[in-house]
Amino acid sequence: MNLVEIIKAKLAALEPVSLEIQDDSAQHAGHAGNTGGGHFTVKIVSSQFSQKSQIMRHRMIYQALSNLIPQQIHAISILAISPDDTI
Repeated sequence: MNLVEIIKAKLAALEPVSLEIQDDSAQHAGHAGNTGGGHFTVKIVSSQFSQKSQIMRHRMIYQALSNLIPQQIHAISILAISPDDTI
């Protein structure tokens, strides 16, 4: 199982309606401070985010991925929305 599949499996706990994960690691190879973990962009839609602030949504994601940060995940860009949000 590759790291994107592992991230998807861990985020499944949030019961996403939609989940997109993009591995951006190649764009950041060798930059200062990167100790080898990957860079990812995550777009997730989940009803569990309803009535929650962006900070709480991000905390939920970080909690789900906590054992991967910072060793396997060096950086993550998150767009977390609920099905009733408009963007």
